[in-house]
Amino acid sequence: MAITAADVNKLRQMTGAGMMDCKNALVESDGDFDKAIDILRKKGQKLAVKRADRDANQGIVIAKVTSDKTFGAVIMLNCETDFVAKNEEFVDFANTVIELAISAKPADLEALKALTINGRTVAEGVTDLTGKTGEKMEMAHYNCIEAPAVVAYNHFGNRLATIVGFNKAGVANFDEFGKHVAMQVAAMSPIAVDKDDVAKDVIDREIEIGKEQARLEGKPEEMLEKIALGKLNKFYKESTLLNQEFINDSKLTVRDYIQKADKELTVKKFYRLQLGA
Repeated sequence: MAITAADVNKLRQMTGAGMMDCKNALVESDGDFDKAIDILRKKGQKLAVKRADRDANQGIVIAKVTSDKTFGAVIMLNCETDFVAKNEEFVDFANTVIELAISAKPADLEALKALTINGRTVAEGVTDLTGKTGEKMEMAHYNCIEAPAVVAYNHFGNRLATIVGFNKAGVANFDEFGKHVAMQVAAMSPIAVDKDDVAKDVIDREIEIGKEQARLEGKPEEMLEKIALGKLNKFYKESTLLNQEFINDSKLTVRDYIQKADKELTVKKFYRLQLGA
């Protein structure tokens, strides 16, 4: 496959890696961007991977929970420009949708789009807004959690929000520590609650990347598996919520912090939505 300058620039925008590194990775992967990113990682590149191919990457993200804190939802409504994202009608529509979501508790995005507001479905409402603004719009994401206790966090500017479900209600000072955990999810972007929740293909991929990194560093072949497993443990500490360092006290893991409130308490599930991510 012929690799164009546009392909190289796209990968560079996605990862922040150098032009020649991007070109070589694309050649080696035969133009497959996901494989090229893995190749760059294996070579030790520090990447800030971005999605460069979204058109409607502005908008609003909102999370909310029911009054009894047993159900929480988070939505992302996309548009093309920040100007429209701050439009009063656009913001009002998003707020109406999240209120509808926690009231009706739809199971998934398609069920949310089918709900009605003033005789129009949510999907039709998005189309109506598109007609008014002339911009591409999309009800892009909806996630919900039903649990004994749920907390929501909306980051300033409504570009990032999280919901976190806990296994137990009635814990003292829940609003305070629950918010701190939701802020942890927002700040540190974990991929799973605990290491046992990480998908096998992700684990296999991290082990392979760890082996290749060690191999390129000249480590003996018989040591590669052990080194890769050590890197995997570091990955768990950085990427799984309960094993991450707590952002407000690096001497504690998030698990430690939660169990200071209640020994039986843990996180059941979380969702994090961020514009452009």
